[in-house]
Amino acid sequence: MPLSIVILAAGQGKRMNSDLPKVLQPLAGRPLLAHVLQTAKSLDAAAIHVVYGHGGDRVRAALADESVNWVLQAEQLGTGHAVAQAMPAIPDGHDVLILYGDVPLVRAETLQRVAAHSSDSSIGLLTAVLRDPTGYGRIVRDGAGNVVRIVEHKDANTKERAINEVNTGLMAMPAAALRHWLAALRNDNAQGEYYLTDVILMAVREGRKIHAVVATSEDEVLGVNDKVQLAQLESAYRAQKATELMLNGVTIVDPARIDIRGEVTAGRDVFIDINVVLIGKVQLGDRVRIGPNCVLKDCRIDADTELHPNCVIDRATIGPRNSIGPFARVRPDSVLHEDVHIGNFVEVKKSEIGAGSKANHLTYLGDTVVGRKVNVGAGTVTCNYDGVNKFRTEIEDGAFIGSGTMLVAPVKIGTGATIGAGSTITKDAPPEKLTLARARQTTVEGWRRPAKKTEE
Repeated sequence: MPLSIVILAAGQGKRMNSDLPKVLQPLAGRPLLAHVLQTAKSLDAAAIHVVYGHGGDRVRAALADESVNWVLQAEQLGTGHAVAQAMPAIPDGHDVLILYGDVPLVRAETLQRVAAHSSDSSIGLLTAVLRDPTGYGRIVRDGAGNVVRIVEHKDANTKERAINEVNTGLMAMPAAALRHWLAALRNDNAQGEYYLTDVILMAVREGRKIHAVVATSEDEVLGVNDKVQLAQLESAYRAQKATELMLNGVTIVDPARIDIRGEVTAGRDVFIDINVVLIGKVQLGDRVRIGPNCVLKDCRIDADTELHPNCVIDRATIGPRNSIGPFARVRPDSVLHEDVHIGNFVEVKKSEIGAGSKANHLTYLGDTVVGRKVNVGAGTVTCNYDGVNKFRTEIEDGAFIGSGTMLVAPVKIGTGATIGAGSTITKDAPPEKLTLARARQTTVEGWRRPAKKTEE
């Protein structure tokens, strides 16, 4: 049958002590709900329904580009009540898979196993075995091992609280049956809410089998109620992503000291040192080496390039066999071709650097096109901003820029030109010639440096 997915995302998250709605709390730089939606979209569902409530306008605005059906739960009367709000949009001929907006690490493969048990005679239910099940609903089985009901922690007796298998809240069942059971829910419990879990008891009474799919790990079903749990989730996510990279051949010096906040693809024999942060879509070519304390965001680093310690690469493309840093910053819309050297304390912004060119020390290249085999000396600055407008600098192939040069844009340095050290260049420099722009050096005879008065 076609699959409809319902994601419950209406909780306020009071224990977060935050003005940000719970499902918008960041995990790896993206909202919790965004992670759940990404997994849901991989399941090829006919429709995805998101039930929202607290901070609703902010939730919808943050995920406005998502193709989902937004369903408002105006009053938070429990999980059963939340699912009921989405049911008018779901045909009876569908299976329904229920997810939670604050449980972001569950795998698509696990959800497929749960959904596969939705039939006229059975329900799929995701459970987990926890070392500490406090706060979770317990899975109660009969003598034959069949699931017979779920009891919430607050309603459980001492024997039931000793059970370590818990309900995750994720389940799948036919829409027609779910609609019938939701209509029969009652709120005579410690919370005064309509529990979705009560449909399990109804299904058992009707003779349906409850297929409990046990999660592969505790991490997969971690939810978030406070900032401590959010940090634990971040740690689990980081470990999961680091493991994926290492299994694909990446050498990570210390998996506990890498932070992956996006989609990272890597070639063969990539090396990543400690305290590296990878944000957004990052592509690493074969044999790329990343030194400690580097930050990479939405960038491509081609084969055999080395980033020395403490570099920032932000929305830029770095070609093969580059040497970058230490302490270099490559800013958005920059393209570095092959065999480029960008050294310590060099910043490149919205510029293109040709093959074999070098800027090894203390330099700013902004809104600049640099040709092939150009040498940019230490302390060079492209003066590209007049306080209102940005202007372009062109440095053609083979040019040599002496140290301490100010290139006042718009300006063009011709092919093979040499700019003398300490120059301030305000006009185009012709090809193959030496151009200087220095004040005449003067020595003032008889001048004395002011001296401090001595105390009597």
